Amino acid sequence: MFFLTPRYIKEAKQYLHGAKKFLAYKRDILPEARVTEIEALIADLRRAMHSRNRNEVSAAVAKLDEVIGKSLPPQKHGALRENIEVFLVAIVIAAGVKAFLIQPFRIPTGSMQPTLYGIVGVPTDTPPPNFAFRAFDFVVRGRHHFELRAKESDVVVTLNERTYLNFFTFTEIVCRNHSYTLFVPRDPLMRYFRVLPGREYSTGEVIARGHMDTGDQVFVDKVSYNFTKPKAGDVFVFKTTGIREIESGLDPAMGSQHYIKRLAGMPGQTLRISPPTLTVDGKIPEQFVFQRVMSMKDGYQGYSNGGRGGPAFRYLGNPEATFTVPPRSYFALGDNSYHSRDSRDWGIVPEVNVAGRGLFVYWPFSERWGLIR
Repeated sequence: MFFLTPRYIKEAKQYLHGAKKFLAYKRDILPEARVTEIEALIADLRRAMHSRNRNEVSAAVAKLDEVIGKSLPPQKHGALRENIEVFLVAIVIAAGVKAFLIQPFRIPTGSMQPTLYGIVGVPTDTPPPNFAFRAFDFVVRGRHHFELRAKESDVVVTLNERTYLNFFTFTEIVCRNHSYTLFVPRDPLMRYFRVLPGREYSTGEVIARGHMDTGDQVFVDKVSYNFTKPKAGDVFVFKTTGIREIESGLDPAMGSQHYIKRLAGMPGQTLRISPPTLTVDGKIPEQFVFQRVMSMKDGYQGYSNGGRGGPAFRYLGNPEATFTVPPRSYFALGDNSYHSRDSRDWGIVPEVNVAGRGLFVYWPFSERWGLIR
């Protein structure tokens, strides 16, 4: 069981995961002999973990660490770059060791508003404010101001997104003549600012100007559900693995994603929505979090059978429709019911997909900062 696993085994699992990621990222620039050596050492660490011999595990980790440490050629930019990289690697390793306890997670969409806010972009006609105001706005409100102009007449070819430390997301706008980088995720840049492949810009024309609210950053509690089952009303995070209607719309290269929703239906319960009311087994749920949505106050709009002005959902798509949650499954709803893709659209969340409970908004320092309800 999880809580009986020795600490050195847990840490070795995290190191093994990091070593595999290192090899995946660096395989194309490493000599073939070094790749083979690292693969052999990863196999040795697996065998040592299987034997549960602490000394063997420690020795295997140390050997793997030594080889990985000398696997990259010296950098050209001297000691400063090396020190920065050491600092960043230390952060990554520390985060990896603690990944089985809590995990940072950024709210990507507005499906849980106003409980939790996702990434929102706002184009403006005016230049960004001064540096001091921008710095304050970013630290306190999670708002990033920017302005990007074309250096010369150009056309957008593609947009590439990169995320560092599970937090810093940049988009490279690749044009025919130049490339530009913005501290903005790709999808919101395309959706809100209409920076799209094929779009043309003249010299000095604004490519993107405005501000981007980064979305609430939360800690996910990955421990509690090892001891207790999720319960109705929890804000929970789950993987999309095996949920066909979600996976079919994702970029295969990105793999499984994590979603965050409200757990509304437990195994065996029957749900029905007669806007703005949700009923479970024929009764209106008493939990505050459901009552809050149904109140239609403070930004909440009640539960719906479809999107605002859109078609009915596949499940619970009319006031007479019901849905009974199958065993070892959960039914997920967004608090922003009219603007949420959830179990009404793609079905149940398998129990094995549950990753943890949304615990705490740690940034930005808005009125939502603190424990999640």
